[in-house]
Amino acid sequence: MGAVARRIAGQGNLQADWEASRWLQALPESTASAVLHDARRLVVISPHPDDEVLGCAGIMQSAAAAGIAIHVISVTDGEACYPDQPLWPPLRLRDARRWELASAMRELGLDGARVTPLGLPDGGVTAREDELTQAVASQLVSDDVVLAPWVLDGHPDHEAVGRAALAAAADKRARVRQYPVWAWHWLDTHAASSHWTTATRIPMSTAAMKRKATAIRAFATQIGDVEGLNCEPILPHHVTARFHRPFEVLIG
Repeated sequence: MGAVARRIAGQGNLQADWEASRWLQALPESTASAVLHDARRLVVISPHPDDEVLGCAGIMQSAAAAGIAIHVISVTDGEACYPDQPLWPPLRLRDARRWELASAMRELGLDGARVTPLGLPDGGVTAREDELTQAVASQLVSDDVVLAPWVLDGHPDHEAVGRAALAAAADKRARVRQYPVWAWHWLDTHAASSHWTTATRIPMSTAAMKRKATAIRAFATQIGDVEGLNCEPILPHHVTARFHRPFEVLIG
């Protein structure tokens, strides 16, 4: 897909487009158990609070059910998402999004998961990529399974976090898989990306899907369920609909 512009603009692909996507439906299935095989811990690296839930809530629930420890590394606080909204300045958003993440983890039954906020600047991760690589590497050991954003996801923070995670995991010899978030917005629904030859679908149970949907709603600032937000939310319904599927996708 190197010739395709990775742009997050407009409405993007609707979930109905993805339901009609033959290549997505044809992706081979794997299981969370296969992903987590022999893992001491599942480490989910998230560019902004909500990405870990959008991309990996089902797999995190499976890890918890298997007794595998979960560690979420929250790279930024997503504090710059509404720069033109005076009632939602960065400091207020930082506190709100940390609280929303804690609430979402509770909704998933993951109260005991460790969450480490790194506090890197929202929108500025690329400039701090070397620092991030070192910070992530310091948190990893060889029998971790690491989930991180796809390195071609289309958002600069996501791509920088993905690259840093791959480098850190290689340094520690940890297994790493990548999850898409914004790629669902711009990918061609008719033709599979050449970068996805190792992608698999990880099914979720009905109960896991319901918990994931509830956890997504915990991100009130992102879905627009707050007062004083006079703009389109980051995650309107047509975006969140892409994550109410009976499966998640991992690459690698």
